[in-house]
Amino acid sequence: MAFIGVIKRKSHSDEELIALFKQTGNNNHVGELFMRYTHLVLAICMKYLKNEEEAKDASMQIFEKLLGDLAKHEVQNFQAWFHTYIRNFCLMELRKEKSKRNHQEKFNAQQPTFVESEDGMHPSDKELLEADITDLETAINQLKDEQKECIELFYLKGHSYDEVMQLTGFEYKKVKSHIQNGKRNLKILLEKR
Repeated sequence: MAFIGVIKRKSHSDEELIALFKQTGNNNHVGELFMRYTHLVLAICMKYLKNEEEAKDASMQIFEKLLGDLAKHEVQNFQAWFHTYIRNFCLMELRKEKSKRNHQEKFNAQQPTFVESEDGMHPSDKELLEADITDLETAINQLKDEQKECIELFYLKGHSYDEVMQLTGFEYKKVKSHIQNGKRNLKILLEKR
């Protein structure tokens, strides 16, 4: 009976795979490395990103980035280097997200508060209502006639845009414009007091 033996392919060390990748440019060597440490990549990404989908996306980005970075760096202990590499990648992602949130918050804070909407009260509306009634009446009386009329009908008498249009004869865009400009001018007048 003949003995049929299974020939086992000799497994390369991490450093040998890196050297082979650098010599041949064959991405399969990095792929093999990556497969060895997939559990490590996902675990570290989950630890920092706290979201499974983001961790999976980050893992793929790390693999793509790893191809370029391994060619540039001399790596003596791949496992330790890779752990730091993954951690740094995740920290950069968190910084980007925090920066994006900060930019969004700054953008939102810089948006004018006098933009009009039919959907109820804006913070600037509440500020106007909280202002001293006498100052508010005086400021309203200083507005242009069209602005004064639209502001009074919309805010003081509680009419809708459609009703203001019917009562004044102004088109929708004019009503909206008079209310927006009136609010802005009221705010300026009240801030001067």
